[in-house]
Amino acid sequence: MNIKYFFGRALEVLEHFKEHVVVTAKWLLFAVVSGLVIGLVGTGFFMATRWAAQTRADLPWLIYFLPLGGVIIVWLYRMLHDENSTGTNLVLSAIHSGEEIPLKMAPLIFISTVITHLLGGSAGREGAALQLGGSIGNELGRLFKFDQKDQHIMIMCGMSAAFSALFGTPLAASIFSMEVVSVGIMHYAALVPCVVAALIAQKVALYFGATYEVFAIPEIPEFNLVTAIIIGGFALLCALVCIFFVICLHQGEKFYHHFFKNRYVRIVVGGVIIILLTLLVGDQTYNGTGINYIAKFMEGEVIPPAFLLKIIFTALTLGAGFKGGEIVPTFFIGASFGVLFGQAIGFSPVLCAAVGMGAVFCGVTNCPISSLLICFEMFGFEGMPYYLLSIALCYVLSGYYGLYSSQKIVYSKYKTTFVNHQTHQ
Repeated sequence: MNIKYFFGRALEVLEHFKEHVVVTAKWLLFAVVSGLVIGLVGTGFFMATRWAAQTRADLPWLIYFLPLGGVIIVWLYRMLHDENSTGTNLVLSAIHSGEEIPLKMAPLIFISTVITHLLGGSAGREGAALQLGGSIGNELGRLFKFDQKDQHIMIMCGMSAAFSALFGTPLAASIFSMEVVSVGIMHYAALVPCVVAALIAQKVALYFGATYEVFAIPEIPEFNLVTAIIIGGFALLCALVCIFFVICLHQGEKFYHHFFKNRYVRIVVGGVIIILLTLLVGDQTYNGTGINYIAKFMEGEVIPPAFLLKIIFTALTLGAGFKGGEIVPTFFIGASFGVLFGQAIGFSPVLCAAVGMGAVFCGVTNCPISSLLICFEMFGFEGMPYYLLSIALCYVLSGYYGLYSSQKIVYSKYKTTFVNHQTHQ
């Protein structure tokens, strides 16, 4: 009897294991395909945005064509009947509710983001990469005739691949696409395809010459009660910066929509405003992604209003209808604010810049695990206690504000309570 039971259980275990192997093999295959396809597209996008930034740096007068570039962007979206596209929000909604992501989103966001960067709009590229990867991942799911649930995994897989190709952080990219969808839960079913696609996409990008920023922090102070209190206070201030940035982004969009109903007029006015602000500032520090200036912040150099000016430039650019992401501007804001804080109190401005980048990224995306991982990949593990404490505190203190209106707060940040509502705008 015991022998029969033993063999019966063994056969049952083997049957289950076989199912697991088949499912894993399936996702490995499709993750490899996604990583290769989206890695190639993401590499092209990386090269195009890098070319745009370098060309504008060499030809600063290109900024005077920003209103014309805006007209081209609006015309492209109108021509392809995608005027009401909500960008990254549509990608998140597709995972929640099964909304369709049109494949045309990929070329539209690719071209329009390059135009925005070339002509001096203040925007990032990783947010655009999420749209790019989500759109292509969704189309691959349709091509493979996946059901709706598997198609959702393909969207997350595509997001991870594109994020990894653009930013070179496969660890954070693998988790971010699962974490950003719903605050409080993660879809671990997507873990294997997201990890594999992210790793392959990064290797593809590196093979074709992509380069990524990695920053060294020369001296990290000892983590003790005093330094913990300092970082705790800094995290509180970062949470306020996060809330202010999110409110500015959404109110900027509402401002344009309220006063300028016509999309062409709206984006032309926005372009003119950015030109005037640039002339007022006297240089183009706050145009484009600002990634080059983050390197200067990591050397302890900053002017006091830098973080505030980047918030204003980015809100006025994206609110007008120009395309791009919010993530690199978020890093710019966090790094510049961190240096300012460190200089003000005499505490390692370079470490504060790194901590600020992680904390502000967490506060606006509500993704603490991804934020911690991205700090490890960009700055190393030595500052772990500082990143860990600041990200945890900023996650809680920033409340339910967030960049993406389609992001769902499934469980409360403060209790083990199911809340299921949208982020605050």
